Amino acid sequence: MRRAPHIRKEETVTKELMLGNKAVARGLYEAGVCFVSSYPGTPSTEITEEAVKYDEIYCEWAPNEKVAMECAFGASLGGKRAFCAQKHVGLNVAADPLYTMSYTGVNAGMVIGVADDAGMHSSQNEQDSRRHAIAAKVPMLEPSDSAEALAFTKLAFELSEQFDTPVLLKMCTRVAHSQSVVETGERTVPVKEYQKDIAKYVMMPGNARKRHPFVEERTKKLREYAETAPVNRVEMGGTKLGVITASTSYQYVREVFGDEISILKLGMTNPLPERLIRDFAAKVDRLVVVEELDPIIEEYVRALGIPVEGSELLPRIGEFSQNLIAKALGKAPAAGKTLSDAIPPRPPVMCAGCPHRGMFYTLKKNGCTVMGDIGCYTLGAVAPLASMDVTLCMGASIGALHGFNKVNGEKSEGKTVAVIGDSTFMHSGMTGLANVAYNGSNSTVIIVDNSITGMTGHQQNPTTGYNIKGDPAAKIDLEALCRAIGFDRVRVVDPYDLAACDKVLKEELAAAEPSVIISRRPCALLKTVKHNPPLAVDKDKCIGCGACMRIGCPAISLRDKKAVVDATLCVGCGVCAQLCPKDAFGGKKEG
Repeated sequence: MRRAPHIRKEETVTKELMLGNKAVARGLYEAGVCFVSSYPGTPSTEITEEAVKYDEIYCEWAPNEKVAMECAFGASLGGKRAFCAQKHVGLNVAADPLYTMSYTGVNAGMVIGVADDAGMHSSQNEQDSRRHAIAAKVPMLEPSDSAEALAFTKLAFELSEQFDTPVLLKMCTRVAHSQSVVETGERTVPVKEYQKDIAKYVMMPGNARKRHPFVEERTKKLREYAETAPVNRVEMGGTKLGVITASTSYQYVREVFGDEISILKLGMTNPLPERLIRDFAAKVDRLVVVEELDPIIEEYVRALGIPVEGSELLPRIGEFSQNLIAKALGKAPAAGKTLSDAIPPRPPVMCAGCPHRGMFYTLKKNGCTVMGDIGCYTLGAVAPLASMDVTLCMGASIGALHGFNKVNGEKSEGKTVAVIGDSTFMHSGMTGLANVAYNGSNSTVIIVDNSITGMTGHQQNPTTGYNIKGDPAAKIDLEALCRAIGFDRVRVVDPYDLAACDKVLKEELAAAEPSVIISRRPCALLKTVKHNPPLAVDKDKCIGCGACMRIGCPAISLRDKKAVVDATLCVGCGVCAQLCPKDAFGGKKEG
């Protein structure tokens, strides 16, 4: 692989096996980055978690992606190289500053990491972030393995400063979470002095009009750069078939075809190199574009008047694979690469002892319509609880509840709630809650506070009292915040106490004013949480009624028509015992 000339001769080079995300973090270190602000989002989270291990880099979790990007911009403005990371839907949240930063440009280099999730392993859609790069008119680099993740990260900062632009570094699930060998180098720290420049950085209309021509001229220069960029390369083999590809799709194509075909491997996917594509197309008999999700490269090639195939052969939905590409392009799959047996599905479930389970059971018991949100509590939609009606995007639950109740009035007010996690509430729930108070809908909002950002792997947030390093930090008082927003009714309940949950929920739904219920219990998987001994079932008392199965706890099953508790999973939360009509839980150990 051709590499950008980042490593100086006197540097000590070592080889190491790294995840793609860890390689990006190493690239941040070697590029001299001093500031990282991110919001956790799979598959991007580990970039920041690895970066914080370097003491030379200041790292933080921001309340949301917009704030993270604005903070990184400020650090860049201050003269130090800066970075922010998010997943693809997080880039939507940060689109406002991104599109205007394209106009202002940067001072020190600024790179924005975005991780797409084709196949929706942990996401609510599979959008293609290349659309943002095109619309914002900023360059985008796409590594296809860990070595490129490191090298492209360093190159991105060079391009950012050379062309006065933020640069998007696009990862995807397979590159972010796969390992390959990288060569590490030393750290160098470029510094640029801040200089006041109102015409460049103050984007009032008069100044913005003058900056737009700069953006268009910069795009022309970037297109010219792309023609000879070291990250775009031609690998000539057989000429009957030529493939233009990028990112993880390159790895699949190379593995399927080896040297049988010719490949134009694009590491810079915005802007695209016209002459390089034309020259490559002229050397092959048949041209195919292999790219996940949207046909962006294909549409560009077709607009050049070059005959090309792509979207008619390959799906626009989900992840690609070696077998899929082989079948689509008429190549028999290699021996041993097919599965003869179907893999049984493994549906996601809330963990044993999850504090959200008791609240969702209570919502289902009361027949509530539930406007849901993004987090591990979204699993409240899964059977047997099945007590969530909609999930849209971060923070949308509260706005959806407000609109739903405004149009339905008394018909819905007494049985409709919003459910949002503590981290999601800090991300984008506060404005929705302010809207409920300000515009006066009779709505009940439930904040399920598990004292951590759970879904992405236990990252701190402004409600936990700790920063990214685990050091004590300012802690948001949710009760005081809700009251300050304008709520007179703010209740706190322990979701392990089903009777209390039922009582408080009924009272707040019956109240003729806006209210907030904080369902508070730490995540059962936190290392600091001490558990009770696992429960056991007295088989003499158990009648096999299945009442305990209604909460969907993975520690409970039925065997020979009797409930059984898996002691390796049970945390002794006692929620199941509250459902048992025969008081069978907590008795003698099953035998």
